[in-house]
Amino acid sequence: MSTKAQPSGGNSEKDVMIRVSGLKKKYRLGKIGAHTLQGAIKERRARGKKNDQKTSSGTSRNKDFYALNGVDLTVYKGETLGILGKNGAGKSTLLKILCRITAPTEGTVDLYGHITSMLEVGTGFHGEMTGRENIYLNGTILGMTKAEIDEKIDDIIAFSGLEEFIDTPVKRYSSGMFVKLGFSVAYHLDSEIVIMDEVLAVGDVEFQKKCIRCLLDAANNDIRTVLYVSHNMNTIRQLCKRCIVLDKGEVIFDGDVEQAIAIYLGTQAEMPAKIEYGPEHRSRDYQRMRARDLFSLDSLRLLNRPEPIFPTSGEAELELTCTAAKEIKNVAFRFQLRDQEDTKIASMLPGNLITLSPGTNAVRITLPLTHLTCGRYSADIVVYQLDAGGIERKMDLVSPGFTFQIESAHDKDDYTKWNQQQFGAIRLPDLSVEVSSLEASEK
Repeated sequence: MSTKAQPSGGNSEKDVMIRVSGLKKKYRLGKIGAHTLQGAIKERRARGKKNDQKTSSGTSRNKDFYALNGVDLTVYKGETLGILGKNGAGKSTLLKILCRITAPTEGTVDLYGHITSMLEVGTGFHGEMTGRENIYLNGTILGMTKAEIDEKIDDIIAFSGLEEFIDTPVKRYSSGMFVKLGFSVAYHLDSEIVIMDEVLAVGDVEFQKKCIRCLLDAANNDIRTVLYVSHNMNTIRQLCKRCIVLDKGEVIFDGDVEQAIAIYLGTQAEMPAKIEYGPEHRSRDYQRMRARDLFSLDSLRLLNRPEPIFPTSGEAELELTCTAAKEIKNVAFRFQLRDQEDTKIASMLPGNLITLSPGTNAVRITLPLTHLTCGRYSADIVVYQLDAGGIERKMDLVSPGFTFQIESAHDKDDYTKWNQQQFGAIRLPDLSVEVSSLEASEK
């Protein structure tokens, strides 16, 4: 890995800021060994002469795991590159190698400029020191001299928006205030490459907008090249002009932002036709539900299709099994729909209330999907009871309870041309439009 001056080739070569070739990072899974000689001796005595790094067949228990496996990437001056991938895809490992936090196992990394790393914004802040004192501390850690900090401190404080709290110990700061101060210090470093990993996830919306606007201005003026990792597709769309998608340590896509988002979301979740609900489907709210000992939603089965893929005018026929400890009257089921970015977009309310018998019950539900446009959706399933006063008493909630996809039926409405980002995920019935001439009616 090296930092170099700009290459002297053609125009495209002059614009290269990062070049990654054949990058691999290997980790050894399993027990590596004791940290001290004394610990190693104790472990050896405890297990006798048996080597627990070997199985009964003599093979090693340890396995090699490639967090990155042959990554090639070129980033040009002024680019804002989004990096997408589910947890464990290799995103953070790639950024840590670029920031020289860890070394690659194989491959080369050439950097043509100084890097500002925002992987852990606010790292190094001292809780007992004030915000102003921590600016000097954090700035020094990031490579700024005292003279540089003196020159920029007013701009740093103004950018953070924490003027009122700047002389307060940071142990009293919220997590959002930490992010604001840490980002402000890092942003004012003189560097050509900025690398960020989810640093805007905590700050408020207005601060996010300000950060994105400043980064875009810097990129558009060829001042900075930005690499940004996020699970928030809205900030990816706002900031990035190009995206790569990582999966199992490999780049599976490099190009258009919308295409990258579609591929990334497509790798996120399976769409089973049958689901057994467990603790992983329950949120913290479930633990506070008083009825959880009286009722549980056990499973879901899709009845009318082999897999949950529906046309734009289709419907889903489902069978839910649930267990009741006693007879429960006035029970209702509500489906809360979310789009592929996990934004709640609509709810389906019950048409009628039911009574559950003690023991296992099978409940059949039909979901009309008429107004949904092409894309992937999930549904949270809420089960509740209405008391005599019409008050809702939650009994269970699974999230996601059902994941499905809408595809075009090639009908006269042609939903394939529908732009969800522009028009939304739900297409309501078409408007009825009539026109008449006012001049003709006056005659």
